[in-house]
Amino acid sequence: MQGPAVFMDISLEDQALELRKYFKSMGAEISEEKSPKGIEDDLHKIVGVCDACFKEPNEADIEAIFNSIVSIMVSIPLERGENLIVAFSQRLAKAPAPKLGMVALQTLWRLYNNLEANSPLRYHVYYHVVELGARVGAVRDIFTGVEQLRKEFLGCPPSNEQMQKLYRLLHQVLKDQNSELASKVMIELLGTYTDENASYAREDAIKCIVTALADPTTFLLDPLLSLKPVRFLEGELIHDLLTIFVSEKLSSYQAFYNNHKEFVHSQGLNHEQNIKKMRILSFMQMAESNPDITFDEITTELQIEEKDVEAFIIEVLKTRLVRARMDQAGRRVLVSSTMHRTFTPGQWRTLRSVLQAWRANVHAAHEQMNSVAAAQRDYQHQQTKAA
Repeated sequence: MQGPAVFMDISLEDQALELRKYFKSMGAEISEEKSPKGIEDDLHKIVGVCDACFKEPNEADIEAIFNSIVSIMVSIPLERGENLIVAFSQRLAKAPAPKLGMVALQTLWRLYNNLEANSPLRYHVYYHVVELGARVGAVRDIFTGVEQLRKEFLGCPPSNEQMQKLYRLLHQVLKDQNSELASKVMIELLGTYTDENASYAREDAIKCIVTALADPTTFLLDPLLSLKPVRFLEGELIHDLLTIFVSEKLSSYQAFYNNHKEFVHSQGLNHEQNIKKMRILSFMQMAESNPDITFDEITTELQIEEKDVEAFIIEVLKTRLVRARMDQAGRRVLVSSTMHRTFTPGQWRTLRSVLQAWRANVHAAHEQMNSVAAAQRDYQHQQTKAA
């Protein structure tokens, strides 16, 4: 979506005059005369009627007009062009979709890439690029992930409030297209809150939990509990539901659902999808402590008919959360490894002990290799002297 701005071989003033005449011919309420106040006022008037060119039947002509406006904008000093760029972005973000929306999107993206890397206006243009990209179905061409987003604003990081606004927009446009990416965006949003303002993030925290629970590819939910805004929800039903998905079994979810059916549905969650996810999570928990699980244990714990056990295990293996093989003849599942649903302080201490032991073993092996190498060098030196 990148491309350079188009610069005409005439002065900015004459270029603005030609644009005034063009928009006048399109029926826009604008004078054909230059403004005595200078090029900024000319451009202000042009931006105010720039959407008149959407009447133009030829998309290439519309793009050429927009590029002319961009070429003037990027030539105006930042302190005098801020309001113009914001107003232009807002107007183009409302372009009719899909074809004219794509022309406008290309223009905004061109404007964004022609702004200096340290320009605070890049944020405003990018916000409207995302807004318009969502309307024309091209947001994934613009936003690929939170790491990419951080790089976009290295030269001039937006304020905390600005990033929160952008994250909310991204979550809104992504939640129906890519629930996994939407969850990551929402987690980034919650990470922008501090102890002082976490209590104001209640709505964002609830959206984060619901998005993660609804995402069929998200199973490791334990990190959500450590987010400050989520901690402020302790004692509420949504936090209780998250806790069940983090560490409890299918039976706990079913009991919760039986008592709070209306609440579950009011959050937009699908009960059958919840059951499916809880079965996988419950199986992971079984596999943590028992590498040899019988079909009978699976049918009892997960409330699955025996004829459906093999299909269920195949679904579990597709998640790559568990490595196992089925012994159909023995009616059992042999687990070789599984991801932990939660990582308790005790497990962190165990991991630390394992890593420390591993480091000690590597150090000992390194010392032994040095000793062997030194002995070899001494032997060669003695052989040389003897010769």
